[in-house]
Amino acid sequence: MSEITRNRLVFPALGGLYARLERYSWPLVRITAGAMLAPHGAMKLFGGMDRLIGWFGSMGLPPALAWYVACLELVGGIMLAAGLLTRLVAAQVVGLMVVIIFQVHWDNGYLWSKGGIEYPLMWALIALAITIRGGGELSLDARLGREL
Repeated sequence: MSEITRNRLVFPALGGLYARLERYSWPLVRITAGAMLAPHGAMKLFGGMDRLIGWFGSMGLPPALAWYVACLELVGGIMLAAGLLTRLVAAQVVGLMVVIIFQVHWDNGYLWSKGGIEYPLMWALIALAITIRGGGELSLDARLGREL
């Protein structure tokens, strides 16, 4: 952490701690996003598919799309957490969330407490940041030496 940045801190003594932990901040975001996404897919795949397929059907969407969404959330969430094919998975999550925003939540306004777009918009923006940034140095992508 540069001296200029350190001088701008409210608590300059924390500058060293921030500098030591900085490399872990991006993996924290990526791992948290993946770890929070995966249970949504698990819930669907292990007991909620009939309901999800029915709901998709009520919107005129095919059952295969319900399976894709559930697998993206579970498998894609695990892949995001691990940093494997990170950009590919994150871009699909962006697409999913944009569809959810407009297909499901748009008419309810902004606030999540009223069924609005707030929560899927947050997911879309986090996934967009991950798409742009990639897995980072502490990811399986980096370990394999390949990233999209």
